Formats: sequence, C-alpha cells, structure tokens
Amino acid sequence: MQIGDAKVIDTEGLNALITALRDLGYDTRGPVVRDGAIVPGAVSSVRDLPAGYHDEQAPGRYRLERGEDEALFGWAVGPGSWKAELFPPTQEVWRAKVDGDEVTFIEPEAPTGPLAVIGARPCELAALDVLDRVLRDGPVTDPRYASRRDGAFVVTAECGTPAATCFCTSMGTGPGADRGFDLALSELDDQDGHRFVVRVGTDLGGEVLSRIPTAAATDSDLRARHQVLAAAAGAMGRRLETEGLAELLARNLEHPRWDEVAERCLACGNCTLVCPTCFCSDVHDTTELTGEVRRERVWATCFDLDHSYLHGGPVRASTSSRYRQWLTHKLSTWWDQFDTSGCVGCGRCVTWCPVGIDLTEEAAAIRHTDGAVRGGSGPGATSS
Repeated sequence: MQIGDAKVIDTEGLNALITALRDLGYDTRGPVVRDGAIVPGAVSSVRDLPAGYHDEQAPGRYRLERGEDEALFGWAVGPGSWKAELFPPTQEVWRAKVDGDEVTFIEPEAPTGPLAVIGARPCELAALDVLDRVLRDGPVTDPRYASRRDGAFVVTAECGTPAATCFCTSMGTGPGADRGFDLALSELDDQDGHRFVVRVGTDLGGEVLSRIPTAAATDSDLRARHQVLAAAAGAMGRRLETEGLAELLARNLEHPRWDEVAERCLACGNCTLVCPTCFCSDVHDTTELTGEVRRERVWATCFDLDHSYLHGGPVRASTSSRYRQWLTHKLSTWWDQFDTSGCVGCGRCVTWCPVGIDLTEEAAAIRHTDGAVRGGSGPGATSS
C-alpha cells in the first residue's frame, strides 16, 4: 500500500492490526480504563480498549461514563499523555555497586521491544513533534528518548468527541491529522455501520496494513470522515487567540493579572504533570547502606521553589512569578527556543487544575487589558 491510501476496517480488522504489530515484536500500548480515567496502558487486543466510554470534562472536573454504544474512541484525552511512554516520569540513569575499592556499573534495563502506540490523538502527535525538537532533534540529544522514539510505530485516532476544555483548532493540531503518523484511524458509526477509515502515513504503515484484510474506502466513507471532523471542530469547547500572542505576553510581564491568578493558584504543578510537552526534569542520587548507588531522572515542575533555586534562594519565590514563568514559556518564549508553541490545545491543564484555572481565559484577560501594569495602566504607569 502507498502513502495516502485510504482503506476501511471493522473492529475485527483493528484487532488484526494490533495482533500484526505484536507479531512484529512491538510493545503495543493504547488507551485503557484505569482508576476512573482513560490512560495509556498495555493493549493486546481490542478488548483492552475503552469500548463505550465517554468523558465529561470542565475546569477542575473529569468524569468517565459508560454508554450503550461500542465506540472505542468516544472520548477526548485523559490525564496521561504518550510523553510518559517515551520520557518516563522516573527513569534510572545508572546504578553502581561499591565494594571496597571496586566500583561496578550496572546498565539500566531497556524496554522490551519497539513501541507501538494505538490511538494517540492528533493533538498528541503535535506534542510528540514538540518533544522531538527538544529531546531528539535539538543541539543535545536525549539518547533514551531518541532510541524509544525512533523505533515507535504510531497509530493516531482522529477526534470526533472533543471535551469542553479542548482548543486544538486554535493551535492547528486537530481534530484531524495530516502528518506524524504511520496509520490514521477515523472511527465512524452511522447507517453504514461501525467501522474505521484507515489512512497510510508512511511506507512502514502501508506495509503493516497490507498484512490484514481491508476494504477500499468509498466516497461515502470519506465524506462521513469529513463530517465527523467538521462536527468536532464546531463543538470545540475553548478558543485561544494566537495572533501576536508571544509578543503580547512578552510586553505584559508586569500585568496585574499574574497576581490575580496567583490568589487562586496552589502551585501544585498538576498542569505541568499532565501537559504532553513539558519536559523539565531533575536528577536524584540515592546511596544505600549496602553500597549501591543509584541515579534517577524524574519529572520536575517550574512551580517548585527548587526549580529556580540559585545560591541564596529561588529566583521565582512568588506563586505569581512561577505561574507567569509557566504560561509565558509555554505560549511565548518557547517560540524563541524551539520555533513552535509549547501548547497543543489538549486542555489537560484546564481539566486537571484543582481550582479550574483556564489558560485560555488568562491569555484573553491579558489581551483585553494589554499594557496594564501593577500600580496602574497604560504607558505612563509605574510598576511596583
């Protein structure tokens, strides 16, 4: 099969696709229901996928419900992104055993087999592209990320059910996908039945798809796909005005809104933990009484006081300065560093903020009062 080809499979065909990937030695991972949420997990067949599950999301709220249908991708996104499969929250860097004058280094265990992602949303493909720029294609490559990422097979599931906190259309990252995948699924359920339009994105994707039974995608199938995506775009729950946003935030570093949001912000770091593009990490060394030494890399958050700690104390001591750092880096200075936005519009930071702080609302408030500073507003005002 060629890049750009479109085929149709049913649920059994999707099961055959997962089986084919497993037969090729892939570690197949996909969305599963665990602890009341849809998160990445091991998938060996379609029976592991969240059939009939739908999510309800709002600022500070997430609920999962089981419907009467058998849709496998009838939800938006959960708290866990695919970042964790490539850049784990905790990762052993090295381990050593000290015995007298002798030191023995022990290599960390490597993942078993290449990774196959089943059901990544288009916004998550965009997030992986951002992480690639930072961790693989930048001036310093993270070898662990690169080795896992380079061998990964990605099957995206286009989104027909955005949440009230989603704004991927504002960021140009969904609800459909046109690149970054080996195979793309579009789930349809209408008078012609429950089925998936499968589009080929790479030569490898075509090779894998040729291993399973498929039917040609008809004009009716392709029209149904476009209708699903158009309806999803029209149902988007949030909007972020991106025109001039980087410059807007750069000239409003003393805006009073930073203090206003800090009155609500708990500085808990939830937004950075659920974000599919945040990549900050820290290194912890542990020495056991047995003589074993272990170095681990763990996710870090710019909301921690230690994150900006220099000699004498943290640079960003206030909650307002830490929230400002997160938002302005994500939407403004990320462009200077990586030539892209650090936000893909998945809405996770809105949903999983315990007090419901909304990134789109904060950016809109600053745009509405552009030029305001502490102690007044306008060009002649002074900052405190």
